[in-house]
Amino acid sequence: MTPEQVRTVRQVRLAGPRLAIREFRLAPEDVHALFAVFGDPEAARYLPFEPRDEEECADQIELYLDEAEQDPRTVYRLAVTLREEGDEAPPIGSAVLGLEGHRAASLGCALRRDTWGNGYAGEITALLCGFAFGTLGLHRLAARVDPANTASARVLTRAGFRQEGRIRHDQLLRGAWHDSLLFSLLEDEWVRPAAGEGWGQPHP
Repeated sequence: MTPEQVRTVRQVRLAGPRLAIREFRLAPEDVHALFAVFGDPEAARYLPFEPRDEEECADQIELYLDEAEQDPRTVYRLAVTLREEGDEAPPIGSAVLGLEGHRAASLGCALRRDTWGNGYAGEITALLCGFAFGTLGLHRLAARVDPANTASARVLTRAGFRQEGRIRHDQLLRGAWHDSLLFSLLEDEWVRPAAGEGWGQPHP
């Protein structure tokens, strides 16, 4: 693999201590689970779109499946589940890794509101970092965070991301402009979780 090449993975399955990350399925359970996140104004408060209804969530999953078949694949929009509930468990949230060229990508996640406060966002971030740097061979990861979203900023900082600066009026949402804080992490700065050699690697 040359420095500019990025691997493509068609069927993503990642596993951490408590969570699993897989491809979305166009099934009622996944659609309803995505709606529980994207349709909740509080859970979608810092997402770059308005809350969505259930039909729009079904359309989104169709888009995710189409994106997964692109060659090369440039975006991974994935379902987050609880490992203890098994492979068929409905998602509790979503994770995204969007490739941006030159071995760089942006990442993010959103979780159902009743799962907040359990440290799941940190585990998702660690899994995505392992997948990006270890499996895909990326060099740089970035994330944009609303300045008011202090919880997400803490998650990124704990994962080793550094704040690079503030992007003024980066998003127009609900009739108002919002700034973004830009965070980044480089491959030589990433520290693999000591307790999980397989973090971010394909999981059978």
